[in-house]
Amino acid sequence: MTLTTDPSAPTSPTPPAAGTRPDRPSWRGWLATPSRSRTAAGFALGALLLFAVAPLALTDFRLSLLARYLCYAMVAVGIGLAWGRGGLLTLGQGVFFGLGGYAMAMHLKLADAGPGNLPDFMVLYGQMDELPLWWRPFANPVFALAATVLLPMAVAAVLGTLVFRRRVRGAYFAILSQALAAALAILLIGQQATTGGTNGLTDIQGFFGYDLDDPINQRMVYFIIAGCLLALLALVRQLMYSRYGELLVAVRDAEERVRFLGYDPANVKLVAYVVAAGMAGLAGALFVPAVGIISPALIGIVPSIGFVIGVAVGGRATLLGPVLGAIAVSWAQTSLSEEFPAAWTYFQGLLFVLVVAFLPGGLASLAGVVRRRSTRTSSGGTG
Repeated sequence: MTLTTDPSAPTSPTPPAAGTRPDRPSWRGWLATPSRSRTAAGFALGALLLFAVAPLALTDFRLSLLARYLCYAMVAVGIGLAWGRGGLLTLGQGVFFGLGGYAMAMHLKLADAGPGNLPDFMVLYGQMDELPLWWRPFANPVFALAATVLLPMAVAAVLGTLVFRRRVRGAYFAILSQALAAALAILLIGQQATTGGTNGLTDIQGFFGYDLDDPINQRMVYFIIAGCLLALLALVRQLMYSRYGELLVAVRDAEERVRFLGYDPANVKLVAYVVAAGMAGLAGALFVPAVGIISPALIGIVPSIGFVIGVAVGGRATLLGPVLGAIAVSWAQTSLSEEFPAAWTYFQGLLFVLVVAFLPGGLASLAGVVRRRSTRTSSGGTG
């Protein structure tokens, strides 16, 4: 007689692994479970590293580089939301990064020039007798600060509405967003008298009354960037684990089913795309005082692809992965360009290929891979 097992019958609990107590959860289980305590501990550790360890361990030059990397990480957080959760491969985030950066740079250049004066590049080129009309609102700091975030979000809202309503997705959406980045770069290069052309807006000396040549003020800018990054991480985490986050994943995996349930997938995608654009705009605005320049070379196709590479290397489906990937790729780019000026791009491409081929989940999945392998090893040893 053959014995069969009732599938509905409760199964016996798995015996605890050797070295653990059955009445207490292991530290691995605590790390694998998204809880408030784990989130609070993670943010506390991040704040400690950013606000205490980094300023003490790094020189002023290296800290300024880290500030730039954190700006890239802010863009990556938005891409992680749109691409990792929503499946929107955005290859044109340089557009929104540039819009935020130019909005901030225009205000800072006007502030450096003083009331009634033209920015230095307009005087140098000698083609402008008075300030263009569309420059004048940026003399107001409130308008400029709002424009750094709202202008990219408005452009993303218009573009996203046109694209998502027509159900453009996949590679077509990626190509369209990339073409937008190329078009903006060409437009900025052609308007030399009002945008600085190829050089962009350079030699920015002040930041709302603070001299950027002072190392103390540069550290203040770094702390502002670090605080904004943590705030954006908290915002994205809230979105990911909310009802909207579940709906965004559902649209990514089964868009037609979501439509049959009465939701409009276009609106769900649009929210993620607009939020990611606002984050990129804020990152571009903070990039300007950290580096002192914004130019078309920083917002074209190549930088936009670089943002996506960082997210893919770090792990697009996680919260912290895009941040780690953006910082790692940016650091590797700086280090390799110092050692191998003519061949660092090949090393960057090799890094991307290796991670995608052997670690598809990105650097953020490395701990899970090690944990699964150790579990299999211990199970094989005891079995």
